[in-house]
Amino acid sequence: MKHKVPEPYKGFEQGPIRPPSEAESLLIRVTRNCPWNRCAFCPVYKRAKFSLRPVEHVKQDIDLVHGYVEQLRHKSDGSGRISRVDIHKIVEHASPEEHQALNAAFHWFAGGMQSIFVQDANSLIIKPADLVEILTHLKKCFPWAERVTSYARSHTIARIKDEDLKAIREAGLNRIHIGLESGSDQVLKMVNKGATKETHIKAGLKVRKAGMELSEYVMPGLGGRKLSEEHALETADALNRINPDFIRVRTLAIPRRASLFEEYEAGRFEKCTDLMMAKEILLFIENLNGITSVLKSDHILNLFEEIQGVFPDDKAYMTSILSDFLKMTPEHQCIYQAGRRLGIFRYLKDMEIPGKMKRAEDACRQAGITPGNVDEVVGELMKRFI
Repeated sequence: MKHKVPEPYKGFEQGPIRPPSEAESLLIRVTRNCPWNRCAFCPVYKRAKFSLRPVEHVKQDIDLVHGYVEQLRHKSDGSGRISRVDIHKIVEHASPEEHQALNAAFHWFAGGMQSIFVQDANSLIIKPADLVEILTHLKKCFPWAERVTSYARSHTIARIKDEDLKAIREAGLNRIHIGLESGSDQVLKMVNKGATKETHIKAGLKVRKAGMELSEYVMPGLGGRKLSEEHALETADALNRINPDFIRVRTLAIPRRASLFEEYEAGRFEKCTDLMMAKEILLFIENLNGITSVLKSDHILNLFEEIQGVFPDDKAYMTSILSDFLKMTPEHQCIYQAGRRLGIFRYLKDMEIPGKMKRAEDACRQAGITPGNVDEVVGELMKRFI
């Protein structure tokens, strides 16, 4: 019988993505890539094989970062600042193969060392005991960290025993990010999500029962023109039944690397215009009832960054922003769309600032952007942020 040769440790690793809210987190890679990797809208991990990292390798990564973090803490003054001389000394004594761990330590130290994100796309797929061992080591090395989070698939969460989820929570994992994307079974099947509405609801409720914070991601536009209304209503219904801590909006974009691009190019998937998506998001928010979730529009792809608030108190405010946009003339909607994606506008009210409004008008005029072609131009701009 042949014995499997142990995988050699090749040094500190980090995966390619993390949620926008984890920008200052320490990234600790437990798995590589995505075990599902079939979602039609996702361009990440394509042609990349999924694998589990040995627990000891993950712990070695943690130890490497811990060593550098301790050096940074020792060299810093009371305000957290470090002299250039001391930074140079730390870098000088680091071996070349440890530079990635050192960079991770620097980044985390500069961000305040409050949160840790466990990578990659679905780290809860590993054995619960292994994850508990990793989380326990993280807590031992970084006891001051306030938040430890991870992505997870609903399909995976739904199959984990309640007592195992509770043990994972007690070991330190206190927030999970799930890509719900849609509550419509038709949409979920169309984009090959690998989960149903009921699976999403079951997983969300299990996370909440375990005492973890839950972030659910929704993707306006994912149903296309044909399923836009169903997508909005069914997604709202699923979230009403889950009542997650956070609902995070991430607008659909279709990069060439995503399989959905072929459907779009062939005309089988009709992408919503920004105007259609504004109507869809309005319908979605109007139908979120009986929840206490925080809605976040914290992604560069989103047209309306200011649609943020806590239900039910801020619901009227959020719907008013969308209503104000929908009441605008096509010319002003066009200027806002282009201005937002060009980085001129951050909020809808920025159009009231004369200097910004003029810049957006000039940009539209110079680039030949009109109400007739703005969605096509904006679609190209959005691909830069994926």
